[in-house]
Amino acid sequence: MKTGRLALACLLLGAVGIAFAPILVRLSPLGPSATAFYRLLLALPVLALWLAWETRLRKQAPFQKGDVKGLLTAGVCFAADLAVWHWSVLLTTIANATLFPNFAPIYVTLAGWILFRQGVRPLFILGMVLALGGAVLLMSGNLSLGGEHLAGDLLGQLTAVFYAGYIVAVGRLRQRLSTAAIMTMSGLVTTPLLLLAALASGEALWPQPGQGWEALIALALVSHVGGQSLIAYGLAHLPASFGSVVLLLQPLVATLLAAGMLNEPLTLLVAAGGGVILAGIVLAKRGS
Repeated sequence: MKTGRLALACLLLGAVGIAFAPILVRLSPLGPSATAFYRLLLALPVLALWLAWETRLRKQAPFQKGDVKGLLTAGVCFAADLAVWHWSVLLTTIANATLFPNFAPIYVTLAGWILFRQGVRPLFILGMVLALGGAVLLMSGNLSLGGEHLAGDLLGQLTAVFYAGYIVAVGRLRQRLSTAAIMTMSGLVTTPLLLLAALASGEALWPQPGQGWEALIALALVSHVGGQSLIAYGLAHLPASFGSVVLLLQPLVATLLAAGMLNEPLTLLVAAGGGVILAGIVLAKRGS
């Protein structure tokens, strides 16, 4: 019971950590793909030191040959998640690009049911739908569907598919590997792929002197080393489907942070949407 509560607390804190990402991406002096590349590149030394310390304590290899496929899957899915999401930001509104990737719980639940024969209780489905509805309500004041945004909206949905693949892969790997091993080894896959994405987009790869390194370092440490590592830990002790629902807290926290840091307005829709998300998470927990 204590482990489950700790895992849930880590997921909630992880959602807060990744909620800083949109703010820090906006503050970054580089383009979106280059910013994603530095998010991983600057996080890797910290993660590698963590893994080296852990490996020395345990006196065993951090992963086995049979884990390579899962680590590659996690790394590729996370790279595709970030790269596709950044393209969706360019082709649709910020609200749309924030909302559609949060449909990942649907794909995580489907993957668990189809691939791993994991049963789904009606109460969990109700909680998931309620939390998704809260996310839609939260963003509804700024949504702009269809028309010229269709390509970006479709990429947003594809982002949800890739993020679902990452969550499922990490959830399976955490049955055998430590958080440090998963974060470090999958990061070694993700980083060069994001570099290729940044080069393909033609973005500058180096900030102007004295500009923006604080945002890039914070993105690496707060959102990746902190947020994603806490999520990876939580997925070791809770079902991936429920974990993905908990992560719907991220758009609520991001909205609150934007209000505090960027002076973006808060509305009754935000309050209502946030309340519905929290209610959905509670129901999903009971039905998980």
